[in-house]
Amino acid sequence: MKINIIGTSGSGKSTLARRIATKLSVPHIEMDRLYWRPDWQGTPDPELFDKLEAILSASPDWVLDGNYNRTRPIKWRNVDMVVWVDYGFTRTLWQAVTRAFKRAWNKQELWPGTGNCESFRRSFFSRESIIIWTIKTWRSNRERYEADLRNPQYSHIKFVRITTRKQAESLISSLLSHR
Repeated sequence: MKINIIGTSGSGKSTLARRIATKLSVPHIEMDRLYWRPDWQGTPDPELFDKLEAILSASPDWVLDGNYNRTRPIKWRNVDMVVWVDYGFTRTLWQAVTRAFKRAWNKQELWPGTGNCESFRRSFFSRESIIIWTIKTWRSNRERYEADLRNPQYSHIKFVRITTRKQAESLISSLLSHR
């Protein structure tokens, strides 16, 4: 099964994707890991698209987390399921803030080999703040994902909207029972 986990930054996409991939014993692919280079430099789109094509074709089943809407023609071409982690604004913002704080405090490298670490300045006091990004994109992401659910272009995809942890647990259980 090919699954893409989507949602606003801080919603818990990566956590859910890792859990599902582990339970299903399939590769977990993180879009941010494909995109980010050292010193917070992004990968140019043609190279990103090539990397994504290669990694998705390397395995018959996978769990991909990340939005990167410009990659939809690649990642949704053969996807079986898109799981939208749609927790409320307050919860998503809280998760983004606490995650940013922990990462800055621990100086955790986000993607191995990049040297990219959150800092308190970057997370809380800069234009690149993940918290500001979460605030700015939460509503527009919801509107886009709601439109995707109704878009006939994506009628081949099973969409699952997760709004509670209980629903996330149920999804994991159902995926395991359908193996």
